[in-house]
Amino acid sequence: MGQDSVSTPRLSFGPEEEPETGTPYSRYVRLETLHSLQHPRSKVDAELSFIITTQVMELLFDLLRHEWTAAQYALREDDLTAAHAALRRGTHVQDVLVSSWDLLATMTPLEFNAFRPVLGEASGFQSSAFLRLEFLLGNKSESLLRMYQGVPSVHAELAGALQAPSLYDDVLALLARRGLAVGGVEPTTARYRPSAEVEEAWRQVYSDPAKAELARLGEALLDTAERVTRWRHRHYTAVKRSMGAKPGTGGSSGLSWLKQSAEQDVFPELWTVRDQL
Repeated sequence: MGQDSVSTPRLSFGPEEEPETGTPYSRYVRLETLHSLQHPRSKVDAELSFIITTQVMELLFDLLRHEWTAAQYALREDDLTAAHAALRRGTHVQDVLVSSWDLLATMTPLEFNAFRPVLGEASGFQSSAFLRLEFLLGNKSESLLRMYQGVPSVHAELAGALQAPSLYDDVLALLARRGLAVGGVEPTTARYRPSAEVEEAWRQVYSDPAKAELARLGEALLDTAERVTRWRHRHYTAVKRSMGAKPGTGGSSGLSWLKQSAEQDVFPELWTVRDQL
């Protein structure tokens, strides 16, 4: 496989032209554009915090996707050093994401309800960047693409992500190349289901000192998985505190969906194998 085919893709955030005025710093980070993106629709102070926090989260979703994709490409090249580095950088992004809930967690129901009507049917569940991360984690569902049917470019990108290997798919492919039986490793468009064969492969990894490098990969993946769970729990508690069990703005089941999501382990065999070690 040639180098060009495995180089880490760079995210595109729009036109590259720079404004003619401003300091080199402002031109580099495009401050004028960045600070023009907040448009509250109410006079409620809490709405600005909601908008900015949400926008920060969206940018961090993109950065996390970049790191997880870099880890995938490194795994395909059997470069565990680079994969570890990308996963490590990703955990730092995840830590900031989890902490970002602090900005919203103390929002009272009265504050949120005061501007909630201006959200209309807008909901965080509609975030295409977040959905890409879910697909990368193996939490795939073709039905989720329906909300993007009116946006062909986003729909096409997500459809490609749905069909592409998840991060865990690439990990299992690596284990297979190292001689471990993990069953079929072809990517699917369905949610990943735990496998006794994969669990046994991880048991062998953790039990064999000669496979210490793979065991370190397993621990790096668990660092990632644990932070996913932290994010989900923080999301759940923040929503529970600010709006209770009312239906979500986009018509979702809101709190019950978040609770169910928080209870699902990412990379499940890395958790269950601990019963055997």
